[in-house]
Amino acid sequence: MNKTLLLIIVDFLFLNLIALTRWEKAEPSHAQKAPVPQMAGNTPRDQDLVELMRLSLADEQKGREQTAAQLEETKAALQTREQNLGQLQAAKGQLESTLTSTQQSVRELNQRVAAAAEETSMTKERLAQIQRQLEEKQAEAERQKQQLGTLAKQQAEAQQRIEGLNVAVKVAEQEKSLLQANLVDAKQQVEAERQERQKVMAQTGQLAEGVGKLAEKSGDLAKEIRDNRPINANVLFADFLANRVFTSLTAYKKVFFGSGNHVKETKTVLVTDGKAVYALLHADETPFPVSRIEPQPDWESISGQFGRDPVTAPVSEIQFLALDPRILVIPVAADLAARLGVKIYPTALEPSKFPEAVLISHGGAGYGEVPFKLDAQNPQYVRMDNRLIKHLTGDFTPSSGDLVFSKTGELIGIMVTSDYCAVIDNFLPAKTIKTGASTVDQHTSGILANLNARLQGLPSRLQ
Repeated sequence: MNKTLLLIIVDFLFLNLIALTRWEKAEPSHAQKAPVPQMAGNTPRDQDLVELMRLSLADEQKGREQTAAQLEETKAALQTREQNLGQLQAAKGQLESTLTSTQQSVRELNQRVAAAAEETSMTKERLAQIQRQLEEKQAEAERQKQQLGTLAKQQAEAQQRIEGLNVAVKVAEQEKSLLQANLVDAKQQVEAERQERQKVMAQTGQLAEGVGKLAEKSGDLAKEIRDNRPINANVLFADFLANRVFTSLTAYKKVFFGSGNHVKETKTVLVTDGKAVYALLHADETPFPVSRIEPQPDWESISGQFGRDPVTAPVSEIQFLALDPRILVIPVAADLAARLGVKIYPTALEPSKFPEAVLISHGGAGYGEVPFKLDAQNPQYVRMDNRLIKHLTGDFTPSSGDLVFSKTGELIGIMVTSDYCAVIDNFLPAKTIKTGASTVDQHTSGILANLNARLQGLPSRLQ
């Protein structure tokens, strides 16, 4: 039996016992005195007490009987409930088993229904496919029937053409015999025409050779005309401004006071002798002026940049030309020159072709046409007649570093003084200074002293 149910029954019986007990009739017990022997029988008070006890016992007996009866009824009810509970559990098990069987049956039925539906769908699709195939077969039969009719018609037409061709073959055979008869005459005519054509071709070759010589002479003449056609000085100056590149050279030496950096910046153009490309500078535009008589220091580091936005490149070396120690060039790689996208001026092959040249300030301040004369004693220089400057534009006085161009746009040279221009026809270096973070070992003071000595050896009018 369940412990909880047993506790409930015990509590129930205890409550009934308390409820059925007649507590008002119970009296507290008193200490009994020693019995006094009586001579006669019991007193009325003792008889009442006995009666009271008898009644209490009777009531208690009756209550116990009622409690026992209720306990029996409760036990019977519990047994009935346990039986019902067992029946319910058995019924629940049967229902669960039945539910499982039913669910299994439902799943099987669903599968069968799905299979039947799928089979029905496949049957419908198969039927539709068969119907389409049947229609296609019927259409194919109809097309074949039409093709058969067309072929029959074509066969009839082909038969007619065959008959016509037979007639044409007979006519062609007759024409062939006529052609063979005329072939001999045609061959004779062809041979005669071939000989005539050979004569004409010989004459045509002679004529073409004469035309080629004339065209060659015309090309040479056109080139000569272009080479000798002067360019307007305004156009030359505009090209100069549009094609300049900047240069920045820095030489450093430790000093006690101030800054040890000596920086020079200027703008120039690129020139070429047909072999290499250079940026042309005058020594006075750099930290290495060879015209200074006082000794120059041994520079500890030399660096430089040149180019044109957005393309710039470092200077790797500086070359002093053999034709004049005041002329410096910076070698420029061919690919870098192409990326700069500026005009590269060729050196003049015939600088004395025109009696005048175009002198342009190296800073771009102005320009003008200037007569010049050759120097018989120093053929590498020409003297610019500054007194006869024509069409001078801008406020400037000709000085060293100005560039001189021929009137055909070629570079003649660079002004080494205010009167003389060094004619540049080669770029043979006399001395070279390498750039780098440490240049003490190159002894730049000795290089510059040697160049100054060469300058002092020139005629005084060229210094």
